[in-house]
Amino acid sequence: MTKPDAKPAITQAMIDAYDEYTHLTLDRRRFMEQLTRLAGSGAAAAAIAPLLAANSAQAAVVADNDPRVKGEDISYPGGSGEMKGYLVKPVDKAGKLGTVIVVHENRGLNPHIRDVTRRVALEGFVALAPDFLSPLGGTPTDEDKARDMFAKLDPAQTIADGVATVAFLKSDKDGNGKVGAIGFCWGSGTVNMLAINAPDLSAGVAYYGMQPKAADMSKIKAALLLHYGGLDERINAGIDAFKKELDAAHVEYTVYVYEGANHAFNNDTSAARYDKKAADLAWGRTIAFLKQKLA
Repeated sequence: MTKPDAKPAITQAMIDAYDEYTHLTLDRRRFMEQLTRLAGSGAAAAAIAPLLAANSAQAAVVADNDPRVKGEDISYPGGSGEMKGYLVKPVDKAGKLGTVIVVHENRGLNPHIRDVTRRVALEGFVALAPDFLSPLGGTPTDEDKARDMFAKLDPAQTIADGVATVAFLKSDKDGNGKVGAIGFCWGSGTVNMLAINAPDLSAGVAYYGMQPKAADMSKIKAALLLHYGGLDERINAGIDAFKKELDAAHVEYTVYVYEGANHAFNNDTSAARYDKKAADLAWGRTIAFLKQKLA
């Protein structure tokens, strides 16, 4: 007999269903119907759903009041309007620092991404997390509402706002003029597009992101570091073609595939998909890469 407090068993099929709900066309009702079938009952599905989703109450790795960093909400000029963002700098900085844009997932500028931005700053960078939902009023507290807002974004506007963010950080008084970007999921695809459209970008780190069109590869000037989860079949289907196109365009890049890891393996607020081993290894590689390219 299963103990009442036993942790529900989460299968790969459940994780794949959540990925479809998060990124494709499955709506909330159909997702829960599918999860109920996979879990065996509505009660089991209700217990499993929060484990698949991100938990905004998860304790931050770097607290928002950590004395080693200073963070503030700012506004700055976007592509055609005001952008909101979260800017973090290390308190004990020596000289000019490399600068890093941290691009959120398709849940917007939420507490987890703010935490990641503080982690980047703690490594010795000026870090800025733009809110790419700024043209629609900014990220709401309801993450499902935030997800739905991404379909309403103008892709051209998003890229223009990203290019403007590069220009803003390039002129930061504490920065050394070199700008990198790190993105997750939706943000990873945005970093890839930013590499194409922002010639001043020095380095791009993309965690499990969609690959851009082949015709645009020759425009990339930044060095790229690309992380993928081995179980993320939807995104990984484009890796080989991406590598071939990057080689043809003579782009500097490195690809890592973390076997046994799912899409969003770096998000430590999602109990089911987070993979500490893969996340720690990828993070170490990311920071070393950014320190090298933004020195």
